[in-house]
This record gives sequence, structure tokens and C-alpha cells, in this order.
Amino acid sequence: MNKAQLVEAIADKLGGRQQAADAVDAVLDAMVRAVVAGDRVSVTGFGSFEKVDRPARYARNPQTGERVRVKKTSVPRFRAGQGFKDLVSGTKKLPKGDEVAVKKAPKGSLTGGASATVKKAAAKKATTAKKAAAKTAVAKKTVAKKTVAKKAATTVKKAAAKTTVAKKATATAKKAAPAKKATATAKKATATAKKTAPAAKKATATKAPAKKTATRKATAKKTTARKK
Repeated sequence: MNKAQLVEAIADKLGGRQQAADAVDAVLDAMVRAVVAGDRVSVTGFGSFEKVDRPARYARNPQTGERVRVKKTSVPRFRAGQGFKDLVSGTKKLPKGDEVAVKKAPKGSLTGGASATVKKAAAKKATTAKKAAAKTAVAKKTVAKKTVAKKAATTVKKAAAKTTVAKKATATAKKAAPAKKATATAKKATATAKKTAPAAKKATATKAPAKKTATRKATAKKTTARKK
């Protein structure tokens, strides 16, 4: 059955061929637009139409067997409803007379191009955006806390290093103080020795002539004794 035959099949029920053609065109147009927009068109008892994304892949040319790169694309997919499957498999029998095989869908079951679907999609996107923003804010706060902690740790390390240097300098100064005192004492002793040296030399020089005089007197006495 093609489109023209479909129109002829429902023309009597809709009051004329033109009305049937307009109805078929309107239904198909609404379904196509909804699927292209990414919505899922579901008709209870009949099936659902939806858009499916296929990633890029490699295929083979059936004529040459050559391997061909197939680009990423989107394709429509139809899934038959359980009522439709049961009728095709023979589990259920087709109704006789004017009764329709697929019962009238309840309100809200036809979701192609409906504002409710659009609203749901918008709500999902808004929720996803809010969650992403919340995660980003938490991540920023965590990074800020880590940065502050690192800076504090660095400051503590620097302060500890300065304290260590100050302690070492104090210890060095304490060790150097006795050495300075010893050096000052040595300098004083040297100065005292220098002052004492001239006095000792003078005393030695003064005593030396006395010894020479005594020697001369002894020599004179011996000479006089010999003359006698």
C-alpha cells in the first residue's frame, strides 16, 4: 500500500478523498518534524518513531568488497507496539467491520511535536545545567581551599626556617663570646708582658756593672799582694 492507496482506504471514513489526503499529510508531517527535532513519537498499540545517532564506522562496499569509511549520521527508527506485534503474529485477530485495528490512543499518548515533550526536554536541560553549575562551584571552592592551605603551609615553613636560622645565629654568638673574651685576655697579657720587659732589661743592665766592679776590685787586691 502506498500513500494514494492509504488515502483511498480512509477516504470514506473521513468524508472524502481530499479530507483523507489532508489528514494523512498532517499526521505524517507532524511525525516527521517531531522525529527530526529529536522527539519520540509514540502511538499506543501501533508503535513509536525516534531518532537514533550512529557513530562513524567502517563498512564494506558490497560490489567491490572495499573497506569504506562511513561518516557519523542519524537515522529514524520505528519500534512496533505490542498490540501491532500481536496482530501481525496472529496472537490476536483483526476486528471485523468498521472497528479499527489500533484503538484510539488515550489523551497524551501521541507525543510527537507536543508542547509537553518540549517542556520536558527543556526541564531536563535546565536540571542538567544546574547540576553542572553546582559541580563547577564545588570544584572551585575545593581548589580555593587547597590553595589557601598550601599558602598557609608555606608560610609556616618559612617561619620555622627563620626561627631555625635565628637559633643557629644565637648559638654561634654564644660560642663566639668566650673566644672573644680569651682573645681580649691574651691581648692584655701580651700588653703587660711588653710593659714588664723594659723594666727587666733595665734591672739586668743595672746589676751587670756591679759584678764588673767587684771583679776589678778583686784583681786590684791580687796585684797589690804580689807587689808586696
